[in-house]
Amino acid sequence: MTIRQPSFYIPHGGGPCFFMDDPAGIWTGMETFLRSLPDRLPERPHAILIVSGHWETEGFRFSASPHPPLIFDYYNFPPHTYQLTWPAPGDPALAERAAGLLRAAGHPAATDPDRGIDHGVFVPLKVAFPDADVPVVEMSLDHGLDPEVAYRVGRALRPLRDEGVLIIGAGMSFHNLRAYRDNRATEPSLAFDRWLASAVEGDAAGREERLGGWADAPAARFAHPREEHLLPLMVAAGASDGPGSRVYGELVMDTMISGFRFD
Repeated sequence: MTIRQPSFYIPHGGGPCFFMDDPAGIWTGMETFLRSLPDRLPERPHAILIVSGHWETEGFRFSASPHPPLIFDYYNFPPHTYQLTWPAPGDPALAERAAGLLRAAGHPAATDPDRGIDHGVFVPLKVAFPDADVPVVEMSLDHGLDPEVAYRVGRALRPLRDEGVLIIGAGMSFHNLRAYRDNRATEPSLAFDRWLASAVEGDAAGREERLGGWADAPAARFAHPREEHLLPLMVAAGASDGPGSRVYGELVMDTMISGFRFD
């Protein structure tokens, strides 16, 4: 009997950060959290469907290559970080199943047999699932970046959780590149994080409305000048009608970064 999987919103870090020298231990706590993901699951997932803040399309797309290549969409990092490998198989059948669920719910969706997986996917998953033995499908964000649409898309994907699919939204709960490493950003990042945790952990029945109004939260547009790294949270939250909880939180580069689980 397949056990229902939770859904998660996880931080993917900065570029290939977990595979570089880190003498100050900036990424140690986040890496430890990502390594803990398999132990937080009820059983080994049959597959992973992961939404990245690094792929935007008209409508929604799902990677459908049986052997997705890695897309090194980061810049000015050490040469060895462009030689990383993570040969997880794709799952074309899951890609088509997911696209079909979205189309049935009225959302434009298609599969892409040529798409690889970007660093918002392979970097955190290489930490969490180093053996690369769980099939992975990446899902894009619609370029309209509508939080309510993203939440409804998550709702359409809910049946996959009962089929052993782990749904993950990968982004960063604070994503203002100019504010990292600036201690003046700490307080506004904490204010937004407190709101975000409250929105996630409050009554599940009102979660869609709360998250849909994220732009009115304290320091919202400071935390996310553009919301592509927050929208994967909406998908992960929409994929659950159960409680949400903050399962990771840490000051990283003077800003508060969190991760969430939905049961």
